[in-house]
Order: sequence, then structure tokens, then C-alpha cells
Amino acid sequence: MRSILNSNTALSRFDPLPRVIHYDDFDHGLQGWSELIGNYEDDLGKMLPEFADLRPPMLSSGTMWDTGTAGSMAGTYSLKIATRPRAEHIAVGIKRATWRHRGPIRLEAYFTFKPEATELCLSETDVRAVGVLFDIQDIEKRWMPHLRYLNALNGEQVAKWQFKRKREPLWQIGGTGKTRSHFHLAPTGWEDVPNGHQILCYNEIATKYNWHYLRVDVDLATRQITKLQCNDRVHDVTGVEPMVIPAMANLWCMLNVAFWAETDKDKRAFLYLDSVLLSGEWE
Repeated sequence: MRSILNSNTALSRFDPLPRVIHYDDFDHGLQGWSELIGNYEDDLGKMLPEFADLRPPMLSSGTMWDTGTAGSMAGTYSLKIATRPRAEHIAVGIKRATWRHRGPIRLEAYFTFKPEATELCLSETDVRAVGVLFDIQDIEKRWMPHLRYLNALNGEQVAKWQFKRKREPLWQIGGTGKTRSHFHLAPTGWEDVPNGHQILCYNEIATKYNWHYLRVDVDLATRQITKLQCNDRVHDVTGVEPMVIPAMANLWCMLNVAFWAETDKDKRAFLYLDSVLLSGEWE
């Protein structure tokens, strides 16, 4: 497996498990990543209001007004997740799939983030958070590992990893009994990853960015987050648990992955993904 990866320059920077579930290089398009919208029945007005304007992902060549076009880490295009220029606004990109074996899976990605370069200053505290989540269902439970890097809060640098296990209120949508919804990205209920403080590379001006490595391991059988790594830091995931809710009617074997960005002030926040690899292990 390692020799095969080493022969492919695009894949050799990853450390996947033996089975590749999906590998998304955004030089080849959106690769199935789309907007997260809220559930509804019969009428879009029944959607929870927090889901009404999360904004879809787009492709970006990394063009800046002063430095020209940077491209992605290893190509031309990255997946860009961009908020509205409104404090606390969130944008989400999601890929929807299903699992075929309840065993270990590993998500790896190369990412970076910046606010929109509307001022001639570093603006390192203008992005509130960037995060990743899984939305998984087995025959008994729907469970949702949530991790975020809280970069800043109300203009003050925080620079730490957090997780969320407390579930937001669950609402029935429509009258069929098949559809429910909860705004799981609400600002409430976040807890600190043990010793999760980490300073990331944030270059000297608002238009420079450096790419970061992210790895999250999850065990589908035990419903546990087993590893969190960002760049050189492997974080302690003791007690880092997913939120858990009862299984829903139409979500069997669901294996969704989502990334999001949140802005801390009235300026757009951008999360860029160069590439994403999801792998697993089974016979």
C-alpha cells in the first residue's frame, strides 16, 4: 500500500487506511461536495431558520488583489467555503455517502483559512472558527462527531480545538413523522479538547496563506473519535465524544462528512480545502 502511495505524488502526502472510500482533488471539480440545507416537508418555510442561508461551497483559484493567483496547495483549484459578511454567519460544504462496514475510518485533508482581504492589516482574529463533522447512522443511533478549531472569539485570539457532544433541541418537521431537524452547529455546548491549544501558521498579511494537514480517525463500531491530528500535533481525545440521537427513519448506513467556516465580524471568512481523502479498513 505504501509503495503504491509513494508512486503517486498526489496521494503520497496522505496516510490512508487500506480502502479509499473517496479521494477528492478539487482540480477535478466539486467532487460531490454541496451546500448543507435544512430539512423541510412541502414548504421551504418549514426549514429551521438557522439553516436557511448557510451558503454553498465553490471552486477557487486563490486569486488575491495583490499577490495574483496562488492556486491550491497542489494544483489550481481548492474548495472554498465562504460565509456572508455578517458576524457569526456560517457556511458549510458537505459530501453525502454511506458506509459498507462498521470499522475504522480516517479522514485526511489539507486546509487553510483567511478572512476576506478587505483591510490592509493581518486580520488574524476575524475568522471565528473552522470545523469538521461526521453525520453517521447505524441501526440503533445517529451520531455526529463535531470538531472545530476556535481561532478567535469577539476579536480575541483563542487558538484551540473543541468538540461538541451536547445535542441541540430536536424539532419535528412536517406531519409525516419522517423528518426531524436540529441546528447542531449552534454556538452553544462546545467543550475544549484536552490540552487542545494550538497556534497555526497565519502568515504576515491578509492575502498570504499556508496549508495545514488534518487527520480525524473514527471507529464506526464503537462510535468513538480515536485520533485528532493537525500538522505535527496529535491531540488527546480522551473524553472527546460525539453527539448521539436516536436513529432516524431514512438514514441507514449514512456516512456524511462536512466542513464549515464561521466569521467573527462583519467580514467574510474563507475556508479552503486543497484535497480530502476518506479511507477505511475491511476485508
